[in-house]
Order: sequence, then structure tokens, then C-alpha cells
Amino acid sequence: AAPRRSRMVGHAEAGKAPIQRLADRVSAVFVPVVLVIAALTFVFGGLLSGQIETGLLHAVAVLVIACPCALGLATPTAIMAGTGVAARRGILIKDAAALETAHRLDTVVFDKTGTLTEGKPELVRIDAMQDPTPAAADAALAIAAALQRGSEHPLARAVLALAEVRGLVPPAARELKALPGRGIGGELPQGRYLLGNTQLLEQHGIGLGAHAARAQAAMNAGHTVSWLAHADQRRIEAMLIFSDRIKPAAQAAIERLHAQGVSTVLLSGDNRAAATRVARELGIDDVRAEVLPHEKAAHIAELRARGKTVGMVGDGINDAPALAAADIGLAMGSGSDVAMHVAGITLMRGDPALVAQAIAVSRQTYGKIRQNLFWAFAFNVVGIPLAAFGLLSPMLAGGAMAFSSVFVVSNALLLRRAQV
Repeated sequence: AAPRRSRMVGHAEAGKAPIQRLADRVSAVFVPVVLVIAALTFVFGGLLSGQIETGLLHAVAVLVIACPCALGLATPTAIMAGTGVAARRGILIKDAAALETAHRLDTVVFDKTGTLTEGKPELVRIDAMQDPTPAAADAALAIAAALQRGSEHPLARAVLALAEVRGLVPPAARELKALPGRGIGGELPQGRYLLGNTQLLEQHGIGLGAHAARAQAAMNAGHTVSWLAHADQRRIEAMLIFSDRIKPAAQAAIERLHAQGVSTVLLSGDNRAAATRVARELGIDDVRAEVLPHEKAAHIAELRARGKTVGMVGDGINDAPALAAADIGLAMGSGSDVAMHVAGITLMRGDPALVAQAIAVSRQTYGKIRQNLFWAFAFNVVGIPLAAFGLLSPMLAGGAMAFSSVFVVSNALLLRRAQV
């Protein structure tokens, strides 16, 4: 992992930010203009006045003072300092463009599970619908564990963990079929079973009936509800209630984003009641719940179409399309490799506070780039006329040019003391 992180930082430092390409285009015009000014200085100060040696010295002074070293150093030194500051705080930036883009973010979209919550849900209760006895609940749990065996989904791990604690041996299941954003289905000796959310039941014509009120009460309490149903008989066998704790730093992270002028959106596949409860507790501005994995990217595109500059924060494979669709993706390093691959920024700790820190580093880095470019041009704007009129010798011009380079490098290095 460490070599990979080093490569990411190195790639960011070596890349060109859009503002650097602007500086390159300016330099492409600046250099010929300086050559023309030097030539005119030699012609008017030397040939026409008859003082060729003096004119040559003035022309050389123009060339020396105008050497665009500071202009060339202005952006890469700030990027190097900014990516270094970010890396020390556990923020890995893939390229310079991502570092620059982050300063413009005005909307940050969060996935819920594993991003704002711990991502380690627990199965806190399982209610058998047909027989409210512990034995019936264990039988339903064993079937659910059979369907989830081999799955890496957080809810699946919670089911398997509880089944192991209770010492249950799941029966063999076959023809397992994952239904993204809805659940899973499979064949057991007792028939075909489904395990998933309400949309999965509706898709198979299974209504909640009298169980709807119980489910709504659990969801209003912030829990996630899954259903175990016998598909052949179109009958609900059990209700599984999961709980996932909100990360301690999540509320402070949202508050800091708001202080930065960034609006927040919760984009989740979870039920609306549970997602709304989390959003209300954290102070998130907008909630988009019950979103299927393939629909997340469309929500990002819709926000961008409204003129928003969008950052997407996620950690799972299902978040990868949305991370890629955003202006910049921010992946939790505790998540999947696919998410980290498509994201422009990787947060090496599962701490949502790093999102605001990444934006702060980007804004400070961009500010240093602008300062450096301003001073690089200012030195030339002041120095070239002085050299052309003979008020700077080549020696003094060389010293001024060196000073301008040292100045922009030192200014960039001040980022290392920045508080983010």
C-alpha cells in the first residue's frame, strides 16, 4: 500500500494543473515579447546612440530579469507543497487537476454506509412473522445466512455474524442471484427464497400488509429493514432489523463543510426514513434515498447540470460510477479498490472530516498559485522597464531574477504551516 501511495503523490506533483497550462500559454507569448523588447533596447540604446556596449548591457539585463524561472516555478512548487501537506494528513491526491478542482466544490454528495456511518451494521433483531418464537427466528436466520454466504455486503456480514454467534448451520443454497440495490434470491430445500428490501418484495408481487406499520416504526428509529420471503408462496417469513452507528466525527465534518459554503447531499440506497433520520441528525441539506446503484451517477449528473461543482464521497463498488461522474470523486481508503481507482482523491482514514480538509488544502494551494503567479509577473513588469532604461545592471538583474524564484518557492513552502 505504501508504494502505491507514494506513486499517487508523485503523480500529483508531476502533473499539470489547468492553471499551469494557462501559465504555459502566457509564457509562450511572454518570451517572444521579451526578446523583442531586448532587441529594441539594443537598437535604441546602442546602435542609434552609438553606445553599442551600453546598449548590449541593457539588452542583456532585460533578458536576465525577464528569465521566466519564477513563472515556471509558481505552480509546481505550490502543488508539491499542497500535495505534501495533504498526504501528511492522510489525503492522497491523484493528480494536479484534482487538487485544483477541489477548491471550486460547492456541493458534496455523501453515500451513507461506510462513509457517514461506521459501515459495520449489526443485526439487532429478527422477527419471524408466522411463528413469534425464538426457534422460528433462528430458523429464519439460518435461511438468511444460507442466502448471504459468500457475500461481502455489510448487511450480509451482519447476518452471518449473528448466525455464527447463535451456532446455526445454514442449509445449502443454490442458484443464488444478487439483485443490485434490492437483495438476493436463491433456492433452498424448502423452496425459493428472497432476502432484501421492500422494492424486492414489490417486484415479486409480495405486499407488506399488516407488517408495514412495524417496519415503518423501525425505519423511523433509524434502522434498516430487510425482509425474508418465500417467493413460491409469496409470503413474508421474517423481518430483519439492522443498526449502523453514525461516525463520531460526521456531524462536525458536515458543519465544517457548511462553514466553507459547501452544501451537502445524502445519496443512499437505504430506505427513506432511515436516510432522513441520519440526514436530520447530521444537518445534511438534501436527502435522496432508495437510490439504486446504477442511478447514483444520474443524480450526480443532474446536480452538475444545475451548474453545481460536485464532489462525491463513497467507499464501495456501487459508488464507483457516481465517483467517476462527479467533478471530483473522494474515496474512503477503507473501501474498495475500484472506488479508489476512479476517485481523484483518496481519504486514507475513514474519517469524513478529511473531506473538508481536502477542500481547505485545495483552496490554500490555489491561493498560493495565484499569489506566486502575481508576484512572478509583478517582478517582470517592474524589472523589465528598469533594465531597458539602464537602471539595472545585468548583475543586479540576475540577483533580482534569483530573488523572484526564491520568493515564489518560499511562498509555496508556507503551505506546510497552513492550518487545515
